[in-house]
Amino acid sequence: MTSASTNMTNIAAQMTELGRNARLAAAVLARTPTDVKNRALLAMKDALLRDGALLIRENEKDLASARDLGLSQAMIDRLTLTEATITGIAKGLAEVAALPDPVGKVLSMWRRPNGLLVGRMRIPLGVIGIIYESRPNVTADAAALCLKSGNAVILRGGSEAIHSNLAIARILREALRTLTLPETAIQIVPTTDREAVYELLQLEEFIDVIIPRGGEELIRAVVRDSKIPVIKHYKGVCHLFVDESADPDMAVRICMNAKTQRPGVCNALETLLVHEAVAGTFLPLAAGKLREAGVVIRGCEKTRTILPEAEAADEEDWYREYLDLILAVRVVRDFDEAIAHIEKYGSLHTEAIVTENYGRAQRFLQEVNSSTVLVNASTRFSDGFELGLGAEIGISTTKLHAFGPMGLEELTTTKFIIYGNGQIRT
Repeated sequence: MTSASTNMTNIAAQMTELGRNARLAAAVLARTPTDVKNRALLAMKDALLRDGALLIRENEKDLASARDLGLSQAMIDRLTLTEATITGIAKGLAEVAALPDPVGKVLSMWRRPNGLLVGRMRIPLGVIGIIYESRPNVTADAAALCLKSGNAVILRGGSEAIHSNLAIARILREALRTLTLPETAIQIVPTTDREAVYELLQLEEFIDVIIPRGGEELIRAVVRDSKIPVIKHYKGVCHLFVDESADPDMAVRICMNAKTQRPGVCNALETLLVHEAVAGTFLPLAAGKLREAGVVIRGCEKTRTILPEAEAADEEDWYREYLDLILAVRVVRDFDEAIAHIEKYGSLHTEAIVTENYGRAQRFLQEVNSSTVLVNASTRFSDGFELGLGAEIGISTTKLHAFGPMGLEELTTTKFIIYGNGQIRT
């Protein structure tokens, strides 16, 4: 056997061991009381704050490698842990502890004609595998959400953050031990070898669902190789439609916030649609503000008639997730053309309308098929924390089993519970 094949065999065995341990831990977590889970989360918070200096030292190893590899400043920013970011991560754990526990919640009960009392109860999914890039904070956030919802988790972060992720996971696991909870409830893939990801995705016997977080290339690779159900979104091609009845000042504020507050995230605005009845007055107003913020406009022919300085948009621009200070702009004839554009080019992520017309707002909410649809508000609100979920594990654009930002409840499913008094089926 060659050294390469031996290594692959070793990695496969290592991933199988992670999966087996996670399955055993999940059985324990499923019956762990809420107060014990909350104490564990608060112990994790305290441990992260206590060991912040250690985390920063380990993080510096990742930052040094990132600089040597010539990674972008944006990537380095996402990698960096400071005292402030560690405090923020710790605060997030406390916030998850304060959230209602969905496990064991009975959603409804009804009586059948034969006297059976039937209901549905929330239960954990079981074992969750999370594959992600760049941000070390995801290690703590995902672990906290999975623990609170009664799930064991296997985490596979990007190679660029391996030292930071291993350090965070070690601290969290030590906190579990203090409460006699299984350390294997939180496990991290300890190798940067890409073969580990493939082997992890084969463990359908042990892992119930995979959640990838990162760029479209990563997510498509996970979907291609996985034998396990995947909850995902490929990209966020988010739209804002400025209706003919829109308040122009409100529309500009929303457009600016959606595009420029954080252009590199999945709920940032990528395409602006403007009703032709107001395009002549609205676009020059918006374009001036956008230019001041450094935004490059790529427009359709009608847009460029109004804004000659705009670059010409091609067909591919309507599909693009720029994640940058670039905005595709299209003038549409009416509401129906705006809806048709979103239907054709959208990614089922987030869409918004600015309008003073109640009927049109209701039609937009009903007819747009994306996971988050807003009236007179920025697309940047498509976020678990902003929507009151407390935190999120990610955003799903697949309708099974979740759609939109995923919080604690989306990390559970339901089972039927039935009370009888001797009934038999005839």
